[in-house]
Amino acid sequence: MAISADIKGTLVHVGDVVKVHQRILEGEKERIQIFEGIVISIRGRDENRSFTVRKIASAGIGVEKIFPIFSPWLAKIEIKKPFGRVRRGKLTYIRSKSIRQVAQISVQQTES
Repeated sequence: MAISADIKGTLVHVGDVVKVHQRILEGEKERIQIFEGIVISIRGRDENRSFTVRKIASAGIGVEKIFPIFSPWLAKIEIKKPFGRVRRGKLTYIRSKSIRQVAQISVQQTES
């Protein structure tokens, strides 16, 4: 179980709030779409590694995306807020928390 991974030259940890820039191909046009959320897991080995990012969309609905680390469709990844102190490899318990509780967890991580 990995707690961190090197993605496109950026060291990403579980618990980081990240912006993932993904290339989207629509017909013959290509554009960049940004998905911003918290990294809740990093899994796999060698070329099969992937990471899961979760965000809260409109109306409080949680949306998760799984990105392969070595995908050619990933343009870049930015760390918006570092992880603080996470003691778990996977943060799947965040799925059952409300928006307010997730915000409190991230504040506690940055204070310690």
